[in-house]
Amino acid sequence: MAENRIARVPVIEVIKRQPRSIILSALARMVEQAPAYIYLAFVFAYGTQVIHQDRDFLLTCLSCAGTIELFNIPLAGHLSDRIGRKHMYLIGAVLTGLFGFAYFALLNTTAPVLIFIAIVLSFVPHAMTYGPQAALIAECFTPRLRYSGSSIGYQLSSVISGGPAPLIATALLAATGSGYAIAFYILFCAVVSIIATLLMPDYTNKDISEEHNRP
Repeated sequence: MAENRIARVPVIEVIKRQPRSIILSALARMVEQAPAYIYLAFVFAYGTQVIHQDRDFLLTCLSCAGTIELFNIPLAGHLSDRIGRKHMYLIGAVLTGLFGFAYFALLNTTAPVLIFIAIVLSFVPHAMTYGPQAALIAECFTPRLRYSGSSIGYQLSSVISGGPAPLIATALLAATGSGYAIAFYILFCAVVSIIATLLMPDYTNKDISEEHNRP
C-alpha cells in the first residue's frame, strides 16, 4: 500500500502476468484432486456394485480414513517445512500414482479387512500432497496477486480433474470392466502433476514478501 502497488483488478492482472503459474498450479493438483474424488465418491459405486460391499461399511472405512488424515495433513505440511514443499509433494505424487494398483487389488479381494486397509491407506499419500499444497501454490505468485492467482489455479484444477474424475472412472469401468484401468488413470494424473511440480519454483523457508515477476 505504501508503494502504491495494489492491483486494481488482480484476477485479470495475474492471468496476464503469471499464466504459467496458474496452469502449473492446476496441473500439479491433478494428483490430489482426481484420486481423492475417486476414493471418496466412486468407491461407493465400485464397492456396492462390483465387489458387493455394504454402503455403511464403506462409509465407516472412509470415516476412519478421514480421522487419520486429520492428523496426517498438518504433519505433511510440517514435514514440508523441513524437507521442502516440492520434495514432500513429489513423494506424495509418486506414492499416489503407484498405490492405485494396490488399491484395486485389495478391493478386489472382497475381504473386509483388506478393503478397510485399502481405503484408509489411500488417503495417506493424499495427505502428503494436500499438506504442503497451499504453501507450494501460493508462494508461486507475487504477493499482490497471490490470493487471486492461487485461487484461480486451485479452482481450475477442480474443474479439469476433480469434478470429472468419478465420471471418467465410471466410463473406464464400463468400457473395460476392470478397476485397473482406473489405476492407470490415477497414474496418468500423477505423471502430469509430477512434471508440473518439477517446473514450479520452491520458496520453502525463503522470503516471499518481495515482489517477483514484476514488469
